Amino acid sequence: MNLVLDAFSSDLTQRALVGGLLAATTTALIGTWVVVRGLAFFGEALAHGVLPGIAVAALWGIDLTLGAMVSAVVMVAGINLVHRTTRLPEDTGIGLLFVGMLAVGVIVISRQATFQSDLTGFLFGDVLAVRAPQLRLEAVALGITLVGVALGHRAFLALACGREKAAALGLRPGLAHAVMLALVALAVVSSFRAVGTLLVFGLLVAPPAAASLIARRVPTIMATAVLLGWVSVVAGLTFSYHAETAASASVAATAVLLFFVVLTVTEVTALLRRRRAPAVHP
Repeated sequence: MNLVLDAFSSDLTQRALVGGLLAATTTALIGTWVVVRGLAFFGEALAHGVLPGIAVAALWGIDLTLGAMVSAVVMVAGINLVHRTTRLPEDTGIGLLFVGMLAVGVIVISRQATFQSDLTGFLFGDVLAVRAPQLRLEAVALGITLVGVALGHRAFLALACGREKAAALGLRPGLAHAVMLALVALAVVSSFRAVGTLLVFGLLVAPPAAASLIARRVPTIMATAVLLGWVSVVAGLTFSYHAETAASASVAATAVLLFFVVLTVTEVTALLRRRRAPAVHP
């Protein structure tokens, strides 16, 4: 216990803890639908796709979050355009925008004298550098996400079963899909200052994926994912403090490690249950 208390004894690490917990909660809530609907590739692409907006914002000296937001809108709009105007599957559009946006971002950043440090900061973030404005943005994003997943639960659930079923129930699958993508974009944009555009994907997918192994109902998966996300933040920051490792990367690595711990435990438990089950004789 002293190890944890020591890690969060300063204002710097306390702000990092709050920022990390807010990011973990937001990403766990919408990340549950990312996992349930198989949108992990979209989440990864979006996490990279905000890079050009961040780079241009840094170049022009404007707020980085605004640049990330513009990039996210362009990314989502571009994916929808490719999907609706061609016969190509949606993941093709995601792949095209993923590569294109990431390449543009690297090109813009490469024009700067501080290319390497800027790129590292944008991709991997620095949760220890989180300040009050970023915390307020994360809190607002969390509030919007809570309202979105609550109001859209029925439509999102039907959409997970198929667009045809959602349409048959009169739930407007196109709008539900767009809202879901917007919430994913909001989670990425609001969290990249804390954990970086690259590592936000770890919190978006790992806790919900682990939760889906031990829960079946969506609300239970969400609650479990939030809990696992919080554990990842606290454990990751504690390890980072004592081992002097990169804070954001430590949080993301802990989230992925927890997934494999949960996977191992569930598999071993299932194996033991099968061995203890009485054999059925004809």
